[in-house]
Amino acid sequence: MKAVVMAGGEGSRLRPITANRPKPLAPVANRPIMEHILLLLKEQGVREVVATVYYLADAIEGYFGDGEAWGVPIHYSLEDTPLGTAGSVKQAEEHLHAGTFVLMSGDALTDIQLQPAIEFHQRNNAIATIVLARVPNPLEFGVVITREDGRITRFLEKPSWSEVFSDTVNTGIYILEPEIFQYMEAGKPYDFSQDLFPLLLREGKPLYGYVMHEYWSDIGSLQQYREAHYDMLNRKVRLSLPGEETIPGVWVGAGTTLDPDAQVIPPVCLGRNCRIKRGAVIGPYTTLGDNCIIEPNAMVVRSTLWDSVYVGAGSQIQGAIIGTGVTIKENVQVQEDAVIADRCHLESDSIVRTRVKLWPDKYIESGATVTMSLIWGAKWRGSLFRELGVSGLSNIEMTPDFAAKLGAAYASTLPRGATIVLARDTFKASRMIKHGFMAGVLSTGIDVADLRAMPIPITRHYIRASGAVGGVCIRVAPNNVRMTLVEFFDRRGVYLPKSGERKIENLFFREDFARCDADEVGEIHFASRAIEQYQADFQKQAQLAESARPMRLVADFAFSRVAAIFPTMLGQMGYDVVALNAYPDPRRSPRTPTEHDAFAEKLTQVVRSLNAHCGVMFENEGERLTVVDEQGRVISGSALLATFARLLAETCPGKQLAVPVNAPSVIEEIVAPYGVQVIRTRADVRSLMNAAAEHAETLCFAGDTHGGLIFPQFHPGFDAMFAYVRLLEATQKLGCTLSEVYDQIPPFYTRYRALPCPWELKGRVMRLLAQEVNGRVETIDGLKVYTDHSWALALPDASEPLIHLFVESRTPEDAEQLTAQFAALIERFTQKP
Repeated sequence: MKAVVMAGGEGSRLRPITANRPKPLAPVANRPIMEHILLLLKEQGVREVVATVYYLADAIEGYFGDGEAWGVPIHYSLEDTPLGTAGSVKQAEEHLHAGTFVLMSGDALTDIQLQPAIEFHQRNNAIATIVLARVPNPLEFGVVITREDGRITRFLEKPSWSEVFSDTVNTGIYILEPEIFQYMEAGKPYDFSQDLFPLLLREGKPLYGYVMHEYWSDIGSLQQYREAHYDMLNRKVRLSLPGEETIPGVWVGAGTTLDPDAQVIPPVCLGRNCRIKRGAVIGPYTTLGDNCIIEPNAMVVRSTLWDSVYVGAGSQIQGAIIGTGVTIKENVQVQEDAVIADRCHLESDSIVRTRVKLWPDKYIESGATVTMSLIWGAKWRGSLFRELGVSGLSNIEMTPDFAAKLGAAYASTLPRGATIVLARDTFKASRMIKHGFMAGVLSTGIDVADLRAMPIPITRHYIRASGAVGGVCIRVAPNNVRMTLVEFFDRRGVYLPKSGERKIENLFFREDFARCDADEVGEIHFASRAIEQYQADFQKQAQLAESARPMRLVADFAFSRVAAIFPTMLGQMGYDVVALNAYPDPRRSPRTPTEHDAFAEKLTQVVRSLNAHCGVMFENEGERLTVVDEQGRVISGSALLATFARLLAETCPGKQLAVPVNAPSVIEEIVAPYGVQVIRTRADVRSLMNAAAEHAETLCFAGDTHGGLIFPQFHPGFDAMFAYVRLLEATQKLGCTLSEVYDQIPPFYTRYRALPCPWELKGRVMRLLAQEVNGRVETIDGLKVYTDHSWALALPDASEPLIHLFVESRTPEDAEQLTAQFAALIERFTQKP
């Protein structure tokens, strides 16, 4: 007797565990499904096997070879293109013309006794006999209707309940005569159920159905895959298990060791060379593959672990499927029905929620709670929020369903019936994410004032002016066009406090959303006058003298939405404006330092060629700016901050200004003659905005080292449009040019480096650095060490395994030397002891 084993299936319904291997090689109780079938066939007298292969055929041929190890010769029939179930068998006709043969699926589990079925086939002189099984729910199978003698009268492929006249379904096990090959042409696709069997039925050929009473499962879902393991372990399936049954219900592979204090609860199947350590609990209904390590006090219950899985101390795995080579660190929880595919890495204290699936090679950060399946992205972070908000790769990590959950979590922190402001940039992905986010917000009964595409300064201003409880802006991340950033603002238009972010994060991970009744779903209002309100308040705050001299300006809008609003406003103020790149196209906006420099160089050329008084470039949707003086010199970053400090200190003497701790110390020197107090804040944007809001009455402005400037009397957020007008006002009020002010700034030189530092070593590095250095130390944010006319700031990153190093000195040589000195210290301290 010969047999055909169909082994070409992809097993798409078992993904992600079949993402890297064909379904026939998926193990059940530490043996691939197809291996169980081969051993069954050999046991029942089959002496030669033909395997039809297609998907990942090399993996199947590499595992089984020529079949010598199983005592059954195997021939392979490879489909270059899919030929269907029957067409692939036709391709192997040369091996099957000698007589009756059996066909079985290589990815279904069964312990069928074939001899009674073969005798039934021969007794009825059938051309084909379909082995049938009775199932409680036949909707997902092909139902077969037979007469009392077993002759088939009708096929119903995946019927509805109204079409279900029987519970006997096609198992994919056939007993066939070579005569069937006469009904097929070589190289053409045929399917047994769809083509060949209906044809034989129409022609009145002897086609019979044999009802089996043994075990059969097509393992068509992950749930059935779990159940197949349970059925194997409780011996519902009469197939052998690898290993030695040391006590009833416990099979142990060679080389496996169990600590005397470990607890094994039958039924359990342990592979070879496993290590089960003190206090670990394994079982019941658990399978461990070869070379698994279970650390002390870990618990693995009703779960299937493939080969080479590491489970850290105190971790708990319940009802899960874990792929090959997965690393699970200490105190991790993997909950019911979760699936973790090959080579994933779960850091300590992380949680994988019920029914979550992780595709291969994913990394879960320490302390993370994974609430959604992770398919495309590389990692799941420990916390949602970073410095500016929640970000992720567009349509990979930041998806519409993720955005809907995020919107529902945010809105669940707000009082029912409140209104939020929602805006975006002009990028297509931002529009998609905004709609998903809005759906989540509306589902909780919160109303939305929709600004559609709007510059961020106008969004912040409208939140404050409209009386909304808060707002959200969705845009491309400033430094990466492939990332989408979701920013959350409070009712003042500044970033939410950390406590507010934690509330959103907790609700997101718990999925504890405040759903409302259908008739209480929130409403969408279009905020049609947001720009007009901004312009009106802008004009009230502007202080240009009527006798101000006319100026020619060059404004590069860098393809931002600001171009639709600001040229008109400048024109109304009497400026002659030449606009560059004055239409929105976020794909062409500068994102990297190189792109920024290229835009700045072109702006410089235009300013010089037109003899303009000043040039400006607006970036980050109107939040930040770079200016060019009348001599064509680019003024940006710390130099721009120092220039603003010099101008506004003279026009607003006796006031305050706020700058981050990493801003140059030359600022104190510049403003001291005018009695201006400098407030130093932490280096993050949030702290600067909060300081601006708290000191709004006494603060002339706040600014950072990246072209972001805040004038809290207008609104406490970055606003490049208002900052530029303030710059023009100040120069006109003082009767000077921008270059004259810039030339008065004392020389200073700054350097910056980002140094890698593992999370677990950050505290040690900062401690050793504090012990090592000499000089005055400041700890507003990080560790700032002062020397003569110089300083160095070591600042651990809150979101990445980095330490930021900032340096300022009066000469470039001193700046380089100080940078090298502190970088060497940090690199030395990051070496693990």
